Amino acid sequence: MAKKVKVKTHSGAKKRFKLTANGKVKYQHTNKRHRLTQKETKRKRIARNAGISDASNTPTIKKLVPYL
Repeated sequence: MAKKVKVKTHSGAKKRFKLTANGKVKYQHTNKRHRLTQKETKRKRIARNAGISDASNTPTIKKLVPYL
């Protein structure tokens, strides 16, 4: 009996994405690390909240992180 091959997880993707209870892919917005004084308040406020990936990108992300 042959062994089942494990699929490698993409290292960058596993740090950036999480799954919600409904199976949607959640990520954190960018541009909240440094040089915040010169960015607009609206831009920083929008980046505070988590984003939900688009339905067209979700299958690709789930392939990169198969054991999520």
